[in-house]
Amino acid sequence: MNERAVVLNGLAQGIRPLEQSIDWFESLADAAQFEVLRDLAGFCIQARALIEDGPESIRRSGIRPTHTPAVLITRGHLTEQLTKIINLPQGERTKAFRLLVALLGVADERRRARFCAHGCGHAWHHLGMGAGTETATA
Repeated sequence: MNERAVVLNGLAQGIRPLEQSIDWFESLADAAQFEVLRDLAGFCIQARALIEDGPESIRRSGIRPTHTPAVLITRGHLTEQLTKIINLPQGERTKAFRLLVALLGVADERRRARFCAHGCGHAWHHLGMGAGTETATA
């Protein structure tokens, strides 16, 4: 698993501090921010995120329900909405980052409870147990 995947999964699991990671995200160039958002959206799909996860994700993210990413996440057709969210203008990217981290966290918690409660081989579910758990600058 690459370092970015470790960082993003660690954020979603609450292992890494979100506020510090927001500073990291905001320091990235436009193209790199897009790549991070794209990766997060892909992880959300892999974790089987649902439209029904939207309200809890909004609550956890700390953004307002009226912010553009929050409105989009609750509209249905999740894959289409994620595409819109990762393509939002620069001024919306930090909100999108916060929301997608929260969405990944919600979806992954459900996946862990349903499919991984008795152990699994997903490397990202073992971040708190060894290598890759140090506090990152990311």
